[in-house]
Amino acid sequence: MDLAAEVFSLLADATRLRIILLLSRGERSVGDLAESLQRSPASVSQHLAKLRWGRVVETRQAGTRVYYRLVDEHAKALVTQAVFQAQHVLGGVPEHHRAGDGRITAESGAGVEQDRAAVGRQETAGERPGEQQA
Repeated sequence: MDLAAEVFSLLADATRLRIILLLSRGERSVGDLAESLQRSPASVSQHLAKLRWGRVVETRQAGTRVYYRLVDEHAKALVTQAVFQAQHVLGGVPEHHRAGDGRITAESGAGVEQDRAAVGRQETAGERPGEQQA
């Protein structure tokens, strides 16, 4: 249980959550991540070092560039479920319980595949999962 608590501690930062979601699409360099996150490369490197220490990400070197990728799919699943839980806390019917046309598909307990598809729709639309647009 202590190790599980350490994993949640690593994930208790919004920037690290965003890094995991970005890396769930494939490996990226520090510069690519920094640009996507609108953060400095130094800041992103510090977050990646913590995720690497926790064995959430691993690296591949290509010349002078270092590319980061997720070690496995579990971190993405944890982040995705945390985003969905946050959407439930906001009230109403969360996006991940709606079909592409806005119909409500489930009141509760939507499957993980439905949830993953909803996060993908939000990311494609330029939204950050778990955040409502004004």
